[in-house]
Amino acid sequence: EQIAEKMRRDWDERALENARYYVNTSTREWTDNEFFASGEATVREQILNDMINVCQGKDPQAMHVLEIGCGAGRVTRALAAQFGRVTGVDISGEMVRQASLALADRPNAKAIQNNGRDLAGVEGPVDFAFSTIVFQHIPSYEVIESYVREVHRLLRPGGLFKFQVQGAELDETAHDTWLGVPFSEQRAKEMADACGFEMRYGHGAGEQYYWLWFFKR
Repeated sequence: EQIAEKMRRDWDERALENARYYVNTSTREWTDNEFFASGEATVREQILNDMINVCQGKDPQAMHVLEIGCGAGRVTRALAAQFGRVTGVDISGEMVRQASLALADRPNAKAIQNNGRDLAGVEGPVDFAFSTIVFQHIPSYEVIESYVREVHRLLRPGGLFKFQVQGAELDETAHDTWLGVPFSEQRAKEMADACGFEMRYGHGAGEQYYWLWFFKR
C-alpha cells in the first residue's frame, strides 16, 4: 500500500515538473512532434517488427491492446495508429491527464488511472499487453508480479505480454520509485511460471533494458 502511494505521489510530482522528460530522459525540452515521434520509434522497434508474436494472425484493427505505465501518452498514441483499441493505464493522475490530451484526436484510445497494484478499471479481454520503461522504476518484486498476474487475468489465452524490466544489478540500497528491482533470467522465468505464463524469449539480460516475452498458457 505504502509503495503504491509513494509511487503515485512521486510520479505526480515528476509529471507536474516535466512529464515528458521523466517519461523519456533523452531530452529535457520535448516538442509535441519529437515526443510522439519517439513513441512511434518505440512501436516500430518493439512491436511492428514483432507482429507475428504480437498479433498471432489477428487483424491489428480487431485487437485490444493494453499499455501499462502509459505516462504522457508517448507510446499510447503510436499504438492507437496501429491497433483497433488501446487502453493505457498509469498510477499518476497528472500523467493520465496529459496522456488524455495527447489522445484527444484518437477516439480508439483512452488513458485511465490505476492504483499501482492491479488493473481493476480495465475491461478485458486484451489481445496484447505492452510495457516499456515502467517496471525498471518499480522498487518491489511484489508490485511487478501483481501487475503480471493482472495482465494474465485480462489476456486472451495464448496472448503475449511483452515488457521491459531492469536487468542490471544496481546498488541495492538505491531502490526508490526511480530505480527498480533487478531481474535475472532465473527470476524472470520464476515469475512467468508463478503467474501462468511461458517465458518464450528474453533479450538484454544483465542490461537496463531487459525485454521479456510472456505468453499466456
